[in-house]
Amino acid sequence: MHSVLKTLALLKMKNSSTTEKVLRTTSDKVNRGILAQTEANIRYYATHPEMISDRLQELDNEWDIERVLEANASALSLGGIFLGLFRKRFLWISATAMYFLHQHAHEGWCPPLFVFRRWGVRTRTEIEYERYALKMIRGDFVGTRRGNRRIVEKVLDAALPEVLTPLK
Repeated sequence: MHSVLKTLALLKMKNSSTTEKVLRTTSDKVNRGILAQTEANIRYYATHPEMISDRLQELDNEWDIERVLEANASALSLGGIFLGLFRKRFLWISATAMYFLHQHAHEGWCPPLFVFRRWGVRTRTEIEYERYALKMIRGDFVGTRRGNRRIVEKVLDAALPEVLTPLK
């Protein structure tokens, strides 16, 4: 029975969204820290609504965990290939980087993920949570009013993606 449950859990993980996989394989402490920082950002900009447009531009340029992992793997692979032209033993750098990228794509986890999440690199869902909360505070959606500071808690709850809900 135990192996059946374990197999079902693995199948579910293979079919879950990238965000769910990343959140599931990141420590609760790190996930809570990232969510707390995101919500602190939202509260700050709720009291400084004139800065929301600039923050939204910053969010447009923020790299999510997938992009950081892909850029890291490609840089290490290219570096390993280049160094491998001079010494064959450096080709292991490329092989390791590609293995980690494959591992992340397949399992939702790889060793660099641990480091980047600790550095505060967010998933696309976490970035979008902040974006849509700020847009709601700014009054971009029906039923929200610009400048209403009492709406912040309602906005935080409304914008919070279901996948992040267990973190609260």
